[in-house]
Amino acid sequence: MSAVTSLTGRGIPLLRDDIDTDRIIPARYLRCVTFDGLGEHAFEDDRKQDPKHPFDDARFQGASILIAGRNFGCGSSREHAPQSLMRWGIHAVVAESFAEIFFGNCTSLGIAAVTCDRASLSRMAAHISQQPQSELTVSLVNLQVMCGGETFACDMPASARDALVSGQWDFLGQLLENIPGVQSTAETLPYMSSFA
Repeated sequence: MSAVTSLTGRGIPLLRDDIDTDRIIPARYLRCVTFDGLGEHAFEDDRKQDPKHPFDDARFQGASILIAGRNFGCGSSREHAPQSLMRWGIHAVVAESFAEIFFGNCTSLGIAAVTCDRASLSRMAAHISQQPQSELTVSLVNLQVMCGGETFACDMPASARDALVSGQWDFLGQLLENIPGVQSTAETLPYMSSFA
């Protein structure tokens, strides 16, 4: 498990509100056995309806920091949504607010999901649109986003920030690292003897 303290990359502006998980990854892709290949389908239906969608804009290809609006990731609680963003190449999402389950899924994947006020997001999105090759930095240590020579305050719940900064965000990884401890505990549980 690796610590997530700071992320630097180019940005992609999608400053729209109430983008739900069905829009991030269409429901027809929920039948997959693995998450492999989900990245290419991120925002697929929105992209078909809007030929100018940022995820199809050549200027933003390879971007890793998404600038979004209010209530990002609302709707159903599928892990497929942040999985598709991660597999598209997104490592951080800066938004006005997040749906709670989506936010938790981002944290458990090591995706930094931080909030900024709308005015700051608008300035970031405008800068990225005008200078798509410039880089942004999201610092979880300082709770700041640096963009276009400006520094914007951001926020994140302390528990999620601590998990990312300490490298303890990968709960499955922690469990797998402690197999002997899990087995030892299982041997002490009376109801586990029926599974032996």
